[in-house]
Amino acid sequence: MEALFSISSEVAFKKNTDVQPIGHTCRTVYFIKKGALRIYYLKDGVDVTESFEFENAIVARAESLFSGKPSKKAIQALEDTALIAINAPALFKLYDDYPSLERLFRKIFEDAYVKTVVRLESLQFHTAEERYQNLLKDHPYILQRVPLKYIASYLGITAVSLSRIRAIK
Repeated sequence: MEALFSISSEVAFKKNTDVQPIGHTCRTVYFIKKGALRIYYLKDGVDVTESFEFENAIVARAESLFSGKPSKKAIQALEDTALIAINAPALFKLYDDYPSLERLFRKIFEDAYVKTVVRLESLQFHTAEERYQNLLKDHPYILQRVPLKYIASYLGITAVSLSRIRAIK
């Protein structure tokens, strides 16, 4: 734990600011102490939400972190957010000395991969209403913490369609 803390620092971001902008090469792994983040990208000038993360989650742009290339996605604070920032190159160096640390982060990144596959399958196999109901079940507080335009984007629908779905229930 001492080694991990030695390569970490606490950082804070105000609501609606980018923690990492599009085009940034990810070199940091974040732990959310307080607040909420979203990962988003622009497609044909339209803001598309890929995921939401809340307290006690680990967040990084893995495709950039492991490839060393700039990310096409951004991480944005949805609320005033307190994070623990872990220097990723230093973390990877610690793996040799602390195999348990490597195992922990391997499991964290494996879990993130599974979440990504589940998300893709949700878009492929579930209706918008099913995706909305699952989101409410998994994150019942989401309507109080995330603007509806981001929820609609995450569900792959328009704000008007989301309003219709919400009116049914």
